[in-house]
Amino acid sequence: MASESSGAARHRREQLREFLRTRRARLTPDDVGMVAVGRRRTPGLRREEVAALAGVGISWYTWLEQGRDINVSTEVLDAISGALRLTEPEQAHLYLLAGLNPPLGGGARGAAVAPELRHVLDAWMPRPAVLQDRYWNLMVVNDAARTVFGYGAGDHNCLVTFFTNARYRGMQTHWASVAPVVVAAYRADAAHFPSDPEFDRVVAELSAVCPEFVELWARHDVSAHIPAVKAVHHPEAGDLVFDKTTLTVADRKDLHLVLYNPRPGTGTEDRLERLMRVRLAATA
Repeated sequence: MASESSGAARHRREQLREFLRTRRARLTPDDVGMVAVGRRRTPGLRREEVAALAGVGISWYTWLEQGRDINVSTEVLDAISGALRLTEPEQAHLYLLAGLNPPLGGGARGAAVAPELRHVLDAWMPRPAVLQDRYWNLMVVNDAARTVFGYGAGDHNCLVTFFTNARYRGMQTHWASVAPVVVAAYRADAAHFPSDPEFDRVVAELSAVCPEFVELWARHDVSAHIPAVKAVHHPEAGDLVFDKTTLTVADRKDLHLVLYNPRPGTGTEDRLERLMRVRLAATA
């Protein structure tokens, strides 16, 4: 985390003290499978019980709950999170109060996309929108994105499509200059989950069929996700230029909503609307 003033650090530790105390107070020995011993003057677990459950020393845990300026590790915080039965948001809050960056959370693998989220992509029509997971797997693609970018039934991952879908590649006005940035962004995303084999699986799948990707992946470049301009030359609509914005879904941090908005002054909005009207009439 970024450096902080002494006053901010003191306030953070005070919040940590109260947070741990209240999380401890809401649990009973029965809740965690322990036998209650002796009379209890206050509700909840005792400090020594939390320390025992987490596998840390009672003195160390007491210092932590007192808000003392001590160093903590992610392993210990994870153990305390488990002992106190913290939810994912509570665990992230504990990390922040302890002065560490919280782990990147996310929904369960394979969890269904909420209907409300699917409705967002439909409501974005006639503009393109895509929902992808942390591996860049395409979870939902609206009709405009399929029409404008050439996504087909066989496209399942944005990175793989970028390199292997000939129609998609052929329409990208600046494909060669964008490719290194795309690969660098994927490597940066994968670095957040070093023990997740799914990233390696996607890389292996693409490496087996695309030497261009192999060369770019070997550079070990990294790049952050930033708002960008996406330009395509559509065979029917002509030049289309979009402002691309990627948003993380608040309650599913493993999902990212990618929205494409016609860039003002390029004529894209009019050409896009004509294209989608023609496609809608053709399928009616």
